[in-house]
Amino acid sequence: MLQELSHMDRITQLQNEIEQLLTIMSSSIAYLTSRTNFEQVSEAIPITKQRNPEKVDTPEVFEANKKELVTDLVTKAKQIEVLIHSLPVPESEEEQATRLQELEGEMQKANDEYKIAVYRARDLHAQVREVLQQMLSVPE
Repeated sequence: MLQELSHMDRITQLQNEIEQLLTIMSSSIAYLTSRTNFEQVSEAIPITKQRNPEKVDTPEVFEANKKELVTDLVTKAKQIEVLIHSLPVPESEEEQATRLQELEGEMQKANDEYKIAVYRARDLHAQVREVLQQMLSVPE
């Protein structure tokens, strides 16, 4: 059971890391599209729009930030890869079927024990009720 919890913790951690990766990607795209000026990539297509120069980073700052974004993305991707490799190897169908049968047996045993405990509790309740009735019906 403890081992299964650690696997679930890893899965939850993996889910969180993937969400962080998506956040980094989204932020990167937002930065790249908002902090650069439009550049002409083809002589056949003229530039028809310019950004406010105050909203555009200098080429040096933009390149440094791009490198930092790439480093963040690669780091997060490596962290995710490590988490993926730490996950257990999936069981074969036969092993899963065997484990489910064992769990079914354990569940049946626990259910039988529960029924016995309920019957015992009812019996004890009846005995206590009978004793109390006897005590209350005794004349003084």
